[in-house]
Amino acid sequence: MSGQSNAAAVIIKRRKVVKGDGHHGGAWKVAYADFVTAMMAFFMLMWLLNATTEKQRKGLADYFNPTIPINRISGGGDGAFGGDSVFSEQTYTQSGTGASQDRATRDRRARGQNTPINPEQSNETTDAQLKELEKVLLARSGESMTMERAMRHVVTRVSDEGLIVDLFDVEGSPLFAPDSVTPEPVLKQILSVVVEVFDLAANKVAVQGHVRAYPITLRSNPAWRLSIDRADAVRRSLVGEGLSPQRMRRVAGMADSQPVTANPMAIRNNRIEIILLRHDR
Repeated sequence: MSGQSNAAAVIIKRRKVVKGDGHHGGAWKVAYADFVTAMMAFFMLMWLLNATTEKQRKGLADYFNPTIPINRISGGGDGAFGGDSVFSEQTYTQSGTGASQDRATRDRRARGQNTPINPEQSNETTDAQLKELEKVLLARSGESMTMERAMRHVVTRVSDEGLIVDLFDVEGSPLFAPDSVTPEPVLKQILSVVVEVFDLAANKVAVQGHVRAYPITLRSNPAWRLSIDRADAVRRSLVGEGLSPQRMRRVAGMADSQPVTANPMAIRNNRIEIILLRHDR
């Protein structure tokens, strides 16, 4: 017993061992995962904006609108109604999908009436109708990159005469072959859209041709004949796209008498005016 009392005291130190020294948890992984998810959602959104049509984007916006739990106008899908809803027959929408009972188009004549609207019933709303058609036409530029490039040639305005659709040459992209009446593919594409929009109304149509001035004075100015022939070529194309020949009111060539730029020889003066006339014109 005396030997043990003289023995040195045994001190036991217990150290807390922390595995993975310097590790601060997995919070950074969660933050990184959120970042990658957000970037993937962003690129998915950009792809959808480029791959969808204006009508489909409107349907998606309506679907996610928190103030409208169930939208009654547009769907934006490719389902049984092709993006429309069962209420589009009674609702005049901005995209022009409704009102087929009153203004039947070629694709909806089985569901609507073939007779044109009564001018006496629409005189009071002519301005509103023309502006609505203008919106529908301009909205087509958002459907694809090809259509957006084609709609660079188009300027619209509502005047006392009616809805004027001005088609003009762009640098490097003319509507006709030089000094000829042969239409370029871009003109045919635009005229197809114009006919589709004009089918939403029953108004008469007029076509006017304009060309730029020639750099020298000629004894026989070819601008008159060229502007008339181009206007008539557009008339034939409109009829070929489905516009009723009975709706054509007049075809005229204005030569270089009405330039729209300070330089009468600018290519911007090579243009075609397609006018959706008011009912009283």
